[in-house]
Amino acid sequence: MVTARIAGIGTALPPAYSQDALWEDVFRWHFSRSRVAQRIFTASAVRSRHTATDPAEFKAVADWTTAERMARYSEVAPPLGLEAVRKALAAAGTDPEEIGLLTVATCTGYRTPGLDVELARMLPLPPDARRLLIGHTGCHAALPALAAAADYVAAHDRPAVLLCLELTSLHLQPASIDPEQMVSHALFADAAAALVLRPGAAPGLRVVDIASRTDTARRHQMTWDITDLGFRMGLSPEVPDALAEHVGPLVKELLGRHGHDVRDVAAWAVHPGGPRILDAIDEGLELEPDALATSRNVLAEHGNCSSPTVLLVLQEILAAGPPAGPVVALAFGPGLTLYAALLEPDR
Repeated sequence: MVTARIAGIGTALPPAYSQDALWEDVFRWHFSRSRVAQRIFTASAVRSRHTATDPAEFKAVADWTTAERMARYSEVAPPLGLEAVRKALAAAGTDPEEIGLLTVATCTGYRTPGLDVELARMLPLPPDARRLLIGHTGCHAALPALAAAADYVAAHDRPAVLLCLELTSLHLQPASIDPEQMVSHALFADAAAALVLRPGAAPGLRVVDIASRTDTARRHQMTWDITDLGFRMGLSPEVPDALAEHVGPLVKELLGRHGHDVRDVAAWAVHPGGPRILDAIDEGLELEPDALATSRNVLAEHGNCSSPTVLLVLQEILAAGPPAGPVVALAFGPGLTLYAALLEPDR
């Protein structure tokens, strides 16, 4: 049976700015020197973030129409995505001509022909390459996208590329006293991350299984609404408690199907949605104190970049050397939805 393996990961990051500077130069005034906002920024556990939008533009961006934001996305996203994909292909020793499927996950910008078509032209991909665009799925999009790409590789014995790209800075909202907006503006950032899946005996982590769990009764707790002034994030403070409730059953069922339990996991690639979310995953899985150290470091250095973030965590894990056992990737998003992926090295 053909299996899909992660053969290479590549990232592209816009300029970084310190959280302190962003607060002092931009958000302190955006939120009218609110002490609540200042406490939220201080408690975010973010030290620096990447933004493709110059912070000097933030005041203007907050008043841009959705059309203006989409026009900027169409300018910035293709070269950033191309950089990430080319790095992933180089890491995997793969030529664009080999690629049979390009999957693009993004929820921060749209047009047709879209980012997938632009990348197919710029790489270039072969004319028979399939394209799959996964839009408006949110922070967990990398894992259902990985599932689709892995299924293609296994079925067609041909490499695939997955790109996750988000420009959350284009959706800065007008000034508000809403704490949910303060939280989202304290956490979110821009990034692109790509991976190459190769079939068969290629080196890299094997995609073993992917599972999901959705609590539709809590669908209102995380939202991403299209407005005339860009996309507006809704993030309830109840989300961490919901994740703590569901993550244990999800992960234990996934691992149990393959003869593993939580103690067998060598590394955790957990989407760092925020410090309280990582604390909730710790609690729900009863992990060792340093089990999520990589996720916490990615949050500190990059912020929450939405869908690419779990791939940034996975890249850091792999950069430290081949894992000694199974790796579990976790990501969360609207729905309220949890996704888990079981990845294994060769034994």
